[in-house]
Amino acid sequence: MIDAIKLNFDLEREIEERKNIERKLREISTKDGLTGLSNRRHFDEVLENEIRRAQRSSHPLSLILLDVDYFKAFNDTYGHLEGDTCLQRISRSIEKIINRPGDLASRYGGEEFVVILPNTDADSAYEIAEAIRKAVQRLEIPHVGSKIIGPKLVTISAGVSTVEPAIGTAPSDIIQPADSALYQAKAAGRNRIIMDCRRSGAVDEPFSPAV
Repeated sequence: MIDAIKLNFDLEREIEERKNIERKLREISTKDGLTGLSNRRHFDEVLENEIRRAQRSSHPLSLILLDVDYFKAFNDTYGHLEGDTCLQRISRSIEKIINRPGDLASRYGGEEFVVILPNTDADSAYEIAEAIRKAVQRLEIPHVGSKIIGPKLVTISAGVSTVEPAIGTAPSDIIQPADSALYQAKAAGRNRIIMDCRRSGAVDEPFSPAV
């Protein structure tokens, strides 16, 4: 009887350990190793799912594409270890703001980050992007290589796009407009948010930093 109880206990413990291992493996497969945010592969999967969900619900879907301003110059000045620390601190700032169920913050590649915002209209997405921009600037990470007018600190630029997915909507239909808006933000001087206007009908309201 005692042996049977012990065997049952050992089996339960083995099953629990196996579940923990499987859970950790799932986390490893979906997380970026440096920042702890979602990785690019997981982002791609979630975006496709959210597009389908938005198609069924007829709710808007927004996306923010962010880039650290003059990050190559930062690495050249402070070294890659400090560059990694910088990305980690920015990731923590993003996580503190992107905290609604269903929202997803991911490392898109290099110094780029991307945020999926289900059931979020263009104005709300802009406000979230601006909150992230301000949070990063409040970190006050020195960046003597920055060409931004004002204090020499690490800053970000971002492009925002919003769609109401229909049948046939592809991930590129929301990523490409955000990427174009990000390009405009960089061309306009960086440290600002630009909204894509072609699909959302929103008014372009770039942030203009005080001189």
